[in-house]
Amino acid sequence: MNRWTVLFAVAVLLDLASGCATHTTQHVATGAYKVGAPYQIAGVWYYPKDDPFYDETGVASWYGEDFHGKATANGETYDMNSLTAAHRTLPLPTMVRVTNLENGRSIKLRVNDRGPYARGRILDVSRHAAQLLGFQSSGTARVRVEYEGRATGSDSHGDDSGVPAAATIQAAPMAPVSAAELAPPPGAQSASRPATGSPTTSSTSGPVARPQAGDPDGVVTTMQVPASTQLWIQVGAFSARSNAERLVSGLSGVGRPQISQLFLNGKPLYRVRFGPFSAVEGADAMLDKVIGAGQNGAQIVVE
Repeated sequence: MNRWTVLFAVAVLLDLASGCATHTTQHVATGAYKVGAPYQIAGVWYYPKDDPFYDETGVASWYGEDFHGKATANGETYDMNSLTAAHRTLPLPTMVRVTNLENGRSIKLRVNDRGPYARGRILDVSRHAAQLLGFQSSGTARVRVEYEGRATGSDSHGDDSGVPAAATIQAAPMAPVSAAELAPPPGAQSASRPATGSPTTSSTSGPVARPQAGDPDGVVTTMQVPASTQLWIQVGAFSARSNAERLVSGLSGVGRPQISQLFLNGKPLYRVRFGPFSAVEGADAMLDKVIGAGQNGAQIVVE
């Protein structure tokens, strides 16, 4: 199943759930705010929800020319030169901050699409976003994704009609890169790479959309990030260790997962994980094995 077929199926499912008959295909910059109904892709169920505390690490990818000018899941028009992203469960449109944990580059993006459906990816960004984040050439990057709120221009009353409003987007010059400190992602190592000592100017060329206030502005910030990161396959997390041990026993045919403990809001959490892996390819291979064993909820996380 190719990506466009998947996105079309998602758009149909979301429309049926909201009672909307069709999406407009004209060039638009805003869309109605919608959470969306649960949907299934390739045997996996996804459950969209409001999640104001969303803060996850993982591997991001990007998409470009094959989808340029086509409708996104909430009826906007995908522009590979804008600052947008696709996420499987966050409401649409939503603002997120994406930080490349390999180089510290961080920008705000507008989530207006569903995806990615490659199991080892948590976010698909536009081509221009990949350029600004510094991973267009490599194709993927280890990232942190943080919820920042509803995107400007979405219906503040949570209208699920899916009917977008037309708006004009004009090109704007590149903004300077500033330095700031990023709190470590959940479970990250304490070692960090120093942030850039003084502001610099991004060398990435290309148009930057100037949406309404509060939406992506093209400002690239250099954050402090861990000096090194590792990839893990997280299969599950439990408040009771006995549940974690039961899952480990059920994975004996796949390998030897670890149980790691951390404290969340003062309470212990037991994570069942494989790793660490130094390269995305190794993590992808193990993820395929874990999913093949029936653990569809497994995902790649970065620490």
